[in-house]
Amino acid sequence: MVRQERAVRTRRLILEAAASVFDEYGYEGATIGAVVARAGVTRGAVYFHFASKRELAQGVVEEQFGRDEIPERHCKLQEFVDLGMVVAHLMPRDPVLSAGARLSLGQDVFGDFSGGAAPGWIQRAETVLETAGRRGELLPQVVPAETAWLVTGAWTGVQIQSQKMSGRSDLERRVASLYQHVMPSIAVPGVLATLDLAADRGGRVVAELAAARAAEAEAGAAAGGAVGTGAGG
Repeated sequence: MVRQERAVRTRRLILEAAASVFDEYGYEGATIGAVVARAGVTRGAVYFHFASKRELAQGVVEEQFGRDEIPERHCKLQEFVDLGMVVAHLMPRDPVLSAGARLSLGQDVFGDFSGGAAPGWIQRAETVLETAGRRGELLPQVVPAETAWLVTGAWTGVQIQSQKMSGRSDLERRVASLYQHVMPSIAVPGVLATLDLAADRGGRVVAELAAARAAEAEAGAAAGGAVGTGAGG
């Protein structure tokens, strides 16, 4: 069990090091040696988890989906917005998201990875929109699959343009503007009026999640201490 946990930690360490290398040098410029040096592991450890540089890059692309946690909301369209705003907040700060975008969006001489991350993002968005539709939050003409595809494509275009023009320094503001333009054509008026579409929304949601994790960890530590005290008594 301990060995398995160590392997999981090592794999995560390698992926994060690889992400920073891919983000900095691109696929063609990245080397396994650079990943080894940055991760502080052996070359054998890298090849134990990833058979090639391409497989390592694919791992980085797939790892994005562990970085998009959002709280569940009563209003599913707020969840839909929060997903895009949280990623917009994290992407300039998280090499895994940044490298995943570079590798999967054709921002490199290397080809895509089976469609890159886009199909996963589209499916995630479609699932939330389908739930929103069942709850009566969508206008009658909205087709969740079509809207998910369109908004994901638009988000991607905003991200690429922001990267090219400002190094993503304005990404949150630009993505917020995208939702401010799109949501009136998706949401019923009563729901639209309740949506938080501010540029700092992603940062506030990330802070909310961090506070919830800290409280959960504190509660767990307190429970563990109480059990230990009871056992000692």
